[in-house]
Amino acid sequence: MQGWRGLGWALGLAMALAGGSARAAAPYPVAEKSVAELQADMTAGRVTSEALVQAYLARIEAIDRSGPTLRSVIALNPHALEDALRLDAERRAGHVRGPLHGIPVLVKDNIETDDGTATTAGSLALKDNVTLRDAPVIRRLKDAGAVILGKTNLSEWANIRTDHSVSGWSGVGGLVKNPYVLDRNACGSSSGTGAAIAASLAAVGVGTETDGSVTCPAAFAALAGLKPTVGLVSRTHVVPISHSQDTPGPMGRSVEDVALLLTAMAGSDPADAATAGADAHRADYAAGLAGASLKGRRLGVLSFATGFSPTVDAVFAQAVAQLKAEGAEVVELKDYRPPESLGDEELAVLMTELKADLNAYLATTPPAVKTRTLAEVIAFNRASPREMALIGQELFELAEATKGLDDPAYLKARADSLRQAGAEGIDRLLADNRLDALIAPSYGPAYRIDVGTGDHDVGSSSTLAAVAGYPHLTVPMGQIRGLPVGISFIGPAWSEARLLALGAAYERAAEARRPPAYVPSLESAPEVRDAMAPAPR
Repeated sequence: MQGWRGLGWALGLAMALAGGSARAAAPYPVAEKSVAELQADMTAGRVTSEALVQAYLARIEAIDRSGPTLRSVIALNPHALEDALRLDAERRAGHVRGPLHGIPVLVKDNIETDDGTATTAGSLALKDNVTLRDAPVIRRLKDAGAVILGKTNLSEWANIRTDHSVSGWSGVGGLVKNPYVLDRNACGSSSGTGAAIAASLAAVGVGTETDGSVTCPAAFAALAGLKPTVGLVSRTHVVPISHSQDTPGPMGRSVEDVALLLTAMAGSDPADAATAGADAHRADYAAGLAGASLKGRRLGVLSFATGFSPTVDAVFAQAVAQLKAEGAEVVELKDYRPPESLGDEELAVLMTELKADLNAYLATTPPAVKTRTLAEVIAFNRASPREMALIGQELFELAEATKGLDDPAYLKARADSLRQAGAEGIDRLLADNRLDALIAPSYGPAYRIDVGTGDHDVGSSSTLAAVAGYPHLTVPMGQIRGLPVGISFIGPAWSEARLLALGAAYERAAEARRPPAYVPSLESAPEVRDAMAPAPR
């Protein structure tokens, strides 16, 4: 597997190709640069894709492996520099594929890439899963000119092993740190993508979501993150949880960057039946964002997703005031709450589909992968002390006991949950109140990493859109003592363009994103440290 030894090799190659040591020239300053800025500088000849790859590799060495030691990158593509050189040659020959030409991208390590690295989903059971095939979503990115820089760490098996997760931890990659406050959680399961993009270890990144795994890491890291409509982006050759809810999603430091990435990612795939309508719905999602406006838009507040934290509610109130100041009409939806049964129904669906879908995926892995079924993965974990060091696998065991996709209880749970979240949830709220979108605080601020009792989530707005298979966009709305919090925009199926326009207009008005500061802990801040000490006498 290409791991940290691969990082050293890649850095050595970068230095050699540059014609000397890293001291010969200061690296191009990639921190906080947008895709458009990087593309403009390549167009003007101020930088090359090769130099971008070198600069991001240097940041990975300095920030991810050393310094704050984020542990957000599991593996590097050993061909990244070669790919960048080829794209630079295309540019010199007058061929530019589009806005992602030469742009380095990091992707979550449950998405297959044909570069000699293993696709592990963070599990030692898949350490030899070198499939030598690109997931269709990766092929689309490459065709658009993106350079796949490497793979990001994640909550192991996309956070589906246990209800008592330490999000961001995997047996392969260790624990991802939040770059804003290093003892805080980066959220799962696309924790590595969120931390890496927040730290400018690549221009943009790809995560995956079943319920909250793009939007939560994005919110915790002051990113824009989009969970698309299920079926807009292919899931083929992505280590699965649920064919009803899984989807890759783009993550970036701006809504425009997310839109550019989604434009390349979206499209139909004959091997994924859910994507049959994708080509008919896909669009140039970045077109028109510059002129996007909130004026006259009606937005409904999901009141049930508020009230978990006074500090989050205060930031959200400021966001609502900003939306109103920009001309939006905001409607409080105080009478709606999701049915209490929705969570249990979602779990029943995920457990049944996890067993069926993961068994189907494992059957396609190379012979070197010895765990060919969920039952064999469970046995592997029991025999592997590192795998069981921090978290259990009671959800895996619950999934193994399910009765298959023909089970009447599963079919009823899926039909009921889809109706409650979709037709009787998001769709009805939008129609009855004549709304353009629903809004809510995305999540609470990042909680402290706790290896004793697991995660401590405070509020979430992800489940309705996740169960319905509808799009969900989070955008930075502010910070609480240096910890980012986001605002969510949720809409009906195929409404990505509308949500991105709303998010871009809000982003432009709020200007809420701040770069990470890599603070060791909130308690280390002088004002907090002084307040925790006794008052002078």
